[in-house]
Amino acid sequence: MRREPGRRPPCVVVIGVAGVGKTTVARLLSGRLEVPFAEADDFHSPRSIAKMSAGVPLTDADRQSWLESIGDWLRERDEAATGGVVPCSALRRRYRDTLRSACPDAFFVHLTADHEVVGRRLGGRAGHFMPRTLLESQEETLEPLEPDERGITVDAGPAPEAVVEAVLARMAGADG
Repeated sequence: MRREPGRRPPCVVVIGVAGVGKTTVARLLSGRLEVPFAEADDFHSPRSIAKMSAGVPLTDADRQSWLESIGDWLRERDEAATGGVVPCSALRRRYRDTLRSACPDAFFVHLTADHEVVGRRLGGRAGHFMPRTLLESQEETLEPLEPDERGITVDAGPAPEAVVEAVLARMAGADG
C-alpha cells in the first residue's frame, strides 16, 4: 500500500492478548504502510519483565509508565508526520485512553483469535517472557474496542499476510 501524496501517515496500535500475532502483523503492516515500527515490549521496565517472566500479572501501576513511554513514541511519530506502528496489548479502555491522550489520532487494530489458536502460538514461542499461563488473565482483562474508539477488530486466525490485507482494506474503509 503506497502512501497517498499529501496524506498524513497513520499512527497504528495493534492490540490484543499475548500470542494473537500483534508483533508479526505490526511488522508487516509497518512495511506495507512504509512507517516506523517499535516493539512495545522494549518499553517495559526490567522489573515488569521479571514479574511477567515469573507468571505474575502486571498491575495498572506497573503498566502506567510503560503506556506513557509508548504514548510518547506515538506522539513523536505523529508530530514528525512519519506515522508508526506499535504492537501493544492495551487490553483495557483506560490503557488505550492513555495512548490516545498522547496521540489523539491513533488508530487501533484489535486482533482476535480463538483461545486454542492463541494457546498454540504461545506454546511455539521461544525466548519470550510472557508465559502461556497468563493468557487466561489477559482474556479476562480484555475490553474490546468500543464504538467511539477509532479502530477496527480483525480476525487474526488466517496467515499473517492475509490478516494484513484485511487490516489495510478495513483501514481504508474506516478512513474513507
